[in-house]
This record gives sequence, structure tokens and C-alpha cells, in this order.
Amino acid sequence: MPNDTPTIDCQVHAYDRNDESNYRAVLAGPATVTGEEMVAAMDAVGVDGALLISPFTIYGYDSSYCEGVAERYPDRFGLIAPFDPNSPTVGADVEAWAERPGVVGARVVLNFESVGGDHAGVDAIMTAGGAAGIPINVLCWQNLPELRAYAQRHPDTRIVIDHVGLQQPFQPPPPDDPWVDIDQVIALAQYDNVAIKISGACTLSHQPFPYPDIWAPLSRIFEAYSFDRCMWGTDWTRATKLLTFEQGVEAFRVTDALSDDERAALMGGSLQQIYGWSPAGAG
Repeated sequence: MPNDTPTIDCQVHAYDRNDESNYRAVLAGPATVTGEEMVAAMDAVGVDGALLISPFTIYGYDSSYCEGVAERYPDRFGLIAPFDPNSPTVGADVEAWAERPGVVGARVVLNFESVGGDHAGVDAIMTAGGAAGIPINVLCWQNLPELRAYAQRHPDTRIVIDHVGLQQPFQPPPPDDPWVDIDQVIALAQYDNVAIKISGACTLSHQPFPYPDIWAPLSRIFEAYSFDRCMWGTDWTRATKLLTFEQGVEAFRVTDALSDDERAALMGGSLQQIYGWSPAGAG
């Protein structure tokens, strides 16, 4: 992997305000993380680009705020929006979404919806994503077995597991056994169309920066999926109560658990291949 591979965060969020006025709920995070604030945070630590995902907790299925951010900073953000599997038009909606400038993927939230492993709307999302050639990102912690059926039925759709596939905390402390479901995560590696975001992994640590206890379990995931299907990310801003953005970046830069080539693949190279996107002018 070339040394000039751009550093790309596989999942960040942005929002205009984090309060209860006209929104679904309050997200664990700062009062605001505008597009300008997110870009400034990235610039401060040398992150070239990021996949910008509309925060479901705040906006639900309305991605308009993040769409505006991506329009202002098209060279810095690829855009992903969540879709409602219970919408009767969801397949067509995903197809139309995929045609928009700056869009790199769609998302479905399995652990906030009662969808199970055989849901027509989820199948429609998967089918539309495969036809359009965009990855379908799936938040499915505590529902990992449900994803197996979709991976089997949609082998031509790139499916990306969010957040290491594991329940992650919104504030300290981390779970007593944050890796309890890791065998279920690893079992999904048998499907070649499934990739995984190593996003928010530092929030699972019981030790301070640079979080040395995450590397033994992560190495099992790297071995199962290979670095070609693993992508680093911070899940900023959900992680703000547990660590700084800089710590979420630097923990992966300073560790000796990764070779230079592995680090380059994990922190940007694999994402470019999986999503077909790179920040303009990087590298």
C-alpha cells in the first residue's frame, strides 16, 4: 500500500444542534457538530476525508442536513443516509439516492427496528444497493445472526457491518465484556460480500490511550476478514464522552500492532476500494 494513501474515517456525523426541539432524541455528543466544525477537527489531526452518515438518533430518516454539508464540502465527505425498511417505496428510494452526486452508500438500522432476518423492506434495500453498486451499511449489534440470511440472499450486494458489530457505549464505562459477541462477528466473515467497519473500537477499551487491550480481539477480526475488508473509523461524535477525536485517530497511528501496509489499508486504502470514493486532492 503506497505511503501516500489518504486517511479516511469510515464514519462521522454532523448536525446543526443536539437538542429536543423538532428532533427524535438527543445524541451523545456536543451541542453542535456542524460541517465546518467536523472539517476543522479533521484538519487538526490530518484526516483527509470521511464518510458522513446522517445521525439516525437526531434526524431519523431525514438526511437533509448532512446532504447540505456534503454539498459544501464535496472533496471531504462521501455521503450515506439511513433508509426505512418499512417504507413501501424503499427500493426505489435507494435507487434514486444512489444516483445523487456525492452518495457512496445507504444504511439500514436493524437493532432499532423489528425486522428479523426475513424482511421484505430490508431485502429491497439490499437488492437496490446491489443493482446500484453502492454498499449497504448495517447497524446490527445484538442482532448479528439476522445479517447472515441477508448476506446469503444477496451475494452481489456489498454489505458493511457498522461499529465492529458490537454493542458500544455512549458514555463510560465500557461494558464488562465488550467482546462477548466477537465469535458472531467473525462468523460473518465467511461471506465474501461482507466487510466491516472498525469504527468506535477505542470506546470498548478498559485501558487509557492508546487503548492496548483492543488489539488482541481486533487481530482476530483482521485475520478473519483480512485488511481488504476492514476499515478504521471513529464514529465521531457518538464517542465524545469516552475519548477525543485525536485519540481515536492517533491510537491507530502509534500502535505497533499494525505494519505500515496494514495501517494504510485500514485507515483509507480498503475504504477507497469498497466505496469507490476518495477525498479529492488527498495523497
